Amino acid sequence: MDLDDEKIDQGKRNFLKAMAVMSIAAAAGGAVKGVVSNVVTPSEGLTEFPEMTLVDSSGSPIKASNWPVNSPNIWLYYYPLTDDPNFLINLGDEKNAPLSISSSDVTIPANGSTFKSPGGVGPSNSIVSASAICQHLGCVPPIIHYYSPGNSIPGHPGLLQSYKPTSGLVHCNCHGSTYDPAKGFSVVTGPTAKPLPNVILKYNSAEDTLSVNSMTGPTIYGKVGDLSGGTPFPAGTTKTQMVNLGAV
Repeated sequence: MDLDDEKIDQGKRNFLKAMAVMSIAAAAGGAVKGVVSNVVTPSEGLTEFPEMTLVDSSGSPIKASNWPVNSPNIWLYYYPLTDDPNFLINLGDEKNAPLSISSSDVTIPANGSTFKSPGGVGPSNSIVSASAICQHLGCVPPIIHYYSPGNSIPGHPGLLQSYKPTSGLVHCNCHGSTYDPAKGFSVVTGPTAKPLPNVILKYNSAEDTLSVNSMTGPTIYGKVGDLSGGTPFPAGTTKTQMVNLGAV
């Protein structure tokens, strides 16, 4: 199955659109601005991180070996709560060869602290994941998305030449924040002062499947804790579905 041809889950896509519209109206006392922010939902939550398998629209586990490298499409899933979108990216070089991603120490500029990124998983240790909510003001996809290697970053014409990333970069077009997914989604350009929260993936090599079981790094934007401020999945839920927002 070609995952880039997967049918878009229209219900989830409509939710993201509604969330964006609501956030624009809420900004600055209802004044309309060119910002698409995440809406902080009521303070419900969990007591611990659940483990959930990543599945396609049919409910079948996705196969890590088939996950597209440097996909032009925005792929999301929701975790740890139903309101929390996350990227799933198979990082590759300019020739779309998978890149092995090692764990690294990631600095949080806002307070100078560090955390250890989980590194890549999958057959080539190239698949990484992080919150898809910008840490600056909460903008969400498609405003923030992954730019594959060689694609220029809006507002930063010389960035690729000066920074020389090993993979593509995640960039937010709200205000220009840029993150490096090969280095724990660390901050490359502001105004954000925090990396994207990393999701810890688990790879089952025998079944070629992926699951999520925790997060590390800064707290998801707009929350006091990753497990609060949103709507939990129904009790007993063990799967979370991939959502294809299409190419930008």
